Amino acid sequence: MKPKFIAISENIIQKIQSGELQPGDQVPSENELIKNYKVSNTTARKSLLDIESKGWAKRIKGKGTYVLNRTRDHHLIRTLGSVYATRRGFNESLLAEGFQPKNLVLEKTILPDGISSEIGGKHFIIDGPVLKIHQLRYADEEIIKDELKYISLKLCPNINRMPTEISYFKVYESTYHLKIEEVKQTLSADIMKPDSLENNFDLRKATPMFILDSAVVCTKSKVVEIERSYYRGDKYKFAIIANPDYNDNEQKEG
Repeated sequence: MKPKFIAISENIIQKIQSGELQPGDQVPSENELIKNYKVSNTTARKSLLDIESKGWAKRIKGKGTYVLNRTRDHHLIRTLGSVYATRRGFNESLLAEGFQPKNLVLEKTILPDGISSEIGGKHFIIDGPVLKIHQLRYADEEIIKDELKYISLKLCPNINRMPTEISYFKVYESTYHLKIEEVKQTLSADIMKPDSLENNFDLRKATPMFILDSAVVCTKSKVVEIERSYYRGDKYKFAIIANPDYNDNEQKEG
């Protein structure tokens, strides 16, 4: 009979191969393995080490073990409708998948007036003052996302003093104690040409782009964030969670 830790690691690897566990997802923790498989902490630890040694996952100190991106084309997966994925943030998601993130801030300024955007046929408005952050997001030294965010300084005073690589969603919840009621998102696609004014990717040929428009709405329909981002279509795949619910249980799990 094969050792118990091998049987456990093979079971988890099978879940990764089947897609039940996606790149960036957290592998069951040592305590979860102990509880679910009725094994010792030594066996659970050896199982996680075996999964990592075989190249299926990576341990991030203080956070857990995450599924690595082993897809042939290394497409990143962005999940719409998932509060957990939104809460995790860009840099943390890349690290979890085994990429090295980097940010280049093009503009960070305070706008005295408000900002509005139409998303899915509905207007979303942030009253001034508003923090505007325009930055390029890198994965392993390659630009993969052009991100433009507007954040309410009325709801989040002094957030402009925080570094731009943070997960703003987490900050809204933990620092400013905002109750997020809705994340409205729409996804469209276009072709970006090298001579386009929107080309901040240093493209040399026409490249497909995903365009994500989103608004983060908290209690009393107050909009805390509006975003428009371009994602390279040759680097990203999008998944969708149908009928998501934002509730206290999910918040605790995150």
